[in-house]
Amino acid sequence: MKGFDAKFRDFPDYILGITKEIWEDRGIATLHRYYAPQIVVRSPASVVVGNDRVIGATMATLAEFPDRTLLGEDVIWCGTPEDGMLSSHRLLSTATHGADGAYGRATGKRLTYRIIADCHARNNQIDDEWLIRDQGAIVRQMGWDPRDFARDQIAREGGPEACPRPLTPETDLPGPYKGHGNDNAWGAQAADLLTRIMAADFAAIPATYDRAAHLEYPGGVTAHGPGEADRFWMSLRAAFPAAVFAIHHTIGRDDPMMPPRAAVRWSLWGKHDGWGAFGPPTGAPVHVLGITHVEWGPWGLRREFTLIDETAVWKQILLHRGAL
Repeated sequence: MKGFDAKFRDFPDYILGITKEIWEDRGIATLHRYYAPQIVVRSPASVVVGNDRVIGATMATLAEFPDRTLLGEDVIWCGTPEDGMLSSHRLLSTATHGADGAYGRATGKRLTYRIIADCHARNNQIDDEWLIRDQGAIVRQMGWDPRDFARDQIAREGGPEACPRPLTPETDLPGPYKGHGNDNAWGAQAADLLTRIMAADFAAIPATYDRAAHLEYPGGVTAHGPGEADRFWMSLRAAFPAAVFAIHHTIGRDDPMMPPRAAVRWSLWGKHDGWGAFGPPTGAPVHVLGITHVEWGPWGLRREFTLIDETAVWKQILLHRGAL
């Protein structure tokens, strides 16, 4: 791990280790060491530049969710220490909504939800990041419908003219990482599957998925089998039937003691002009950022984890309609 702290044995150990050190061990000051001063952090909700803003957001989150844990389920990665490495880090987070904050008045609710963060690192620092939290799962556990939460959020942020704009190709900012992943066959297989699905070839699902496939979808949804995979992907694509689908990053890996697996970061960009996961068509221009992790077994795709931020999609629809 040339250029990285000697206490980390490999890149997954670095990603898992600094996450625990920052969040659970309260080493927020270590962000000065582990995050580049001008890091670009993109989430579906916004684009943030600068480590000072990351530190402020970290403290605000821990003030609102003081017992938050971040359990690393997997790190799917590519690259080299010399040229830079990109990790797609999937986490299961638990937290109690114990204080007022960005999610409104404290509810006291105990939450469980997933996060996937794509982070580029070199010389012991992360300098580029794409982050998706399962906001749909978070707000539902607090008693909100994602659309109602987005409407309330816009009001709390000062209204349609003042509130932060969600991530789109128009609001995105360039960062130092220019890579597109690796050329592993498992990554190519995952990218091909998503491309076929988004091209309306839904026959790819029963042809590829294990009949007992375990599925984790936005909103904290756990499901099983090709029929449920078809239900999720059909509903999403039907809402944006003419939107442009793009794959931005693909990693495949075949590691000891792990199933063959892949991480794909993708997007949809176009109008909400179909009936599907987001209700009656509105014509709103919508950008959907997604990350999908998949694992294979002897009978096909055996596990899938896909995240999008439903509240960011609803925010774009509401802003197009005048929000309130």
